[in-house]
Order: sequence, then structure tokens, then C-alpha cells
Amino acid sequence: MRILFLGDIVGRPGRTAVKKHLAEIRANTQADLIIANGENASGGLGLSSDGAKELLGAGVDLLTSGNHIWKFKDIPSYMTREERLLRPANFPPGLPGKGVYVLRKEGLPPVAVLNLMGRTYMTAIDCPFRAADALLEQLEAEAPDVRVRLVDFHAEATSEKAGLGWHLDGRVSAVLGTHTHVQTNDARLLKKGTAFMTDLGMCGPVDSCLGMTVAPILRKFLTAAPERFEVADGPVVLCGAILDIDAETGQAEDIAVWRFSAQ
Repeated sequence: MRILFLGDIVGRPGRTAVKKHLAEIRANTQADLIIANGENASGGLGLSSDGAKELLGAGVDLLTSGNHIWKFKDIPSYMTREERLLRPANFPPGLPGKGVYVLRKEGLPPVAVLNLMGRTYMTAIDCPFRAADALLEQLEAEAPDVRVRLVDFHAEATSEKAGLGWHLDGRVSAVLGTHTHVQTNDARLLKKGTAFMTDLGMCGPVDSCLGMTVAPILRKFLTAAPERFEVADGPVVLCGAILDIDAETGQAEDIAVWRFSAQ
């Protein structure tokens, strides 16, 4: 089966481009599923329930997230109703939402998506490595038929992302990094059949600093004074990776860097 996984969607420009081109992209890539990180899809920081509904309604099959998922107050209650929006599984127990979901789409093999968050240079939360082990143990017990397993690892440090890739090699179909908004050129198959890519990049404005207007960010770097950041405008690029996976074994057969210019 073929899956397209999109990197962090940034603000209205990213949402609009994804909605506008999703059917065309699905047809051109022949993707069975399209999954995206919606971490920054509302205002460039966080995700509102309206933003999530907009993307899922447009045809995105599932949304993952990260450290900004709690910004909008309506999200906790929305997560209890919509399981196709994930939050990192290694947040401490007791929070709303889930960090794993099994997509069962008619005519396709089931696909488990796991959402984890790194700890290096980020909020101190539970260990993502041990959380991944626990989730996989749970899947083996509750859904042994699900061989295709994808991990969105929302993390800052490239070493931590690479470490999780090797830790899960042969146990999941892919480990895909998000969060830094810069697409990396290291898509590869690890030794035991897991696809890996350090960061999928972003779906957002090209002429920007990580999707945000350049001028205030430059002023902050130059002066160290507080600045209000806003989502940039102009041409948008959609970034991610295309995965070809053997549905019977769960092993990845290929991974390719993917980019689409949305004018």
C-alpha cells in the first residue's frame, strides 16, 4: 500500500493549499491514505477544533500533533469525540485524547498511527522510547492483525529522532520526524525494514522563517526583544514523504521525499 505523510501544516495558507490540492495530490501520487501533522494549522501555532474539522472534512485521513496541541481550549473535548486527531502518547496519564489510532478504511489493510514527542530541548514529559515499547505491546495484544505501523515523532533533536528510528527498526513500518519545519534529505530504509526520515518539513509559505513572517523574527534575533509572530503569505510548498509498504509483513519497501508547489 502507498501512504503520503505530510509535515506540519502551518496556518491558513497551509490549510488552504492542502484542501485545494488534496484530490489532485491523491490522484497523482496514488496514495491510499494521506496523513498530516496538524500541529500548527491554526494561526501558525496550535490547532483548533474548526481547523481539525476543516482538514479531516477535506479528506485528510488522520491528523497527528505535538507540543502545541493544548493551545486552543476546545481541543480536549474535541479529542474525546474525534479519535482521528492524535496527541503525543507520552504526555503524562490523565490527559484527554489518544496517542495511537488504528485506521480501518474500507478496502485497505488496517494502519496503526503512533504519535510521540521528543524530550531533548523540549518540554520534559515521559520517555518516548518506553512509550513506544508500551504502545507496540498494546497493539500486539489488542490488534495483532495490524502490521502497518507508522510513527510521527515530533521532536527537535536529530539525534533523538535517529535514535528512535533505530530503536524501532523492524518493529514499525516507518519513523517520521516532524516539528522543525525543514525537510531533510535523508529518507532511507533501515536494516530491518523500517523507513526513516529525520523531518518531513512543513506545508506552509515558502518566503518565511518556518512559515512565519520574516521581519519580526529578524528583529528578535537582532535585538532579543519580544516580537509578535504572524503566518507569512505568498506561495506555499507542501512537504512530506511517500511510503510504499508491504501490508502483509508491515515492512517498508520504499520511502521518497515528496514536495509539491501550491501556487
